[in-house]
Amino acid sequence: MSVAFTKEESAETASETLLPDRPISPHPNLVTEAGRRALECHLQEAREAYETAQQLEDVNERRRQSAAPLRDARYLTERLRTAQVVPDPASTETVVFGSTVTFSRADGRVQTYRIVGEDEADPKAGSISFVSPVARSLMGKALGDVAGSGDQELEIVAIA
Repeated sequence: MSVAFTKEESAETASETLLPDRPISPHPNLVTEAGRRALECHLQEAREAYETAQQLEDVNERRRQSAAPLRDARYLTERLRTAQVVPDPASTETVVFGSTVTFSRADGRVQTYRIVGEDEADPKAGSISFVSPVARSLMGKALGDVAGSGDQELEIVAIA
């Protein structure tokens, strides 16, 4: 049979199907209960996307469409395996993992964020990772305390 009638994978297609693994953070994988559920949901979505891609007839397109969901499924499986669910804070005396903290900045802005795990952090939605510089400076502080230094001073005005 002539090579013209066979489907051979091009170098471009091969490189698209060999995606590198998503990096795993060196920090402990602390999550809230909602964060654990979100990881499970994202894993299910990745599995469904992979299964859908497996239905494609064209082998090159199937490999291309399967690459990202397969990589994501590996990442999410590992993150769920290592997840350490941290219960909601029992007290609002100090800022801890899971706290929602409101602080004012030196420039007058007032911001509110919940301190959560790395995979569930979304600053636009009001949550930041416990390993972020802002969260690290706030952890352990109480109402009225000032965290940070210089023009980055943050005064805690509420803890929930």
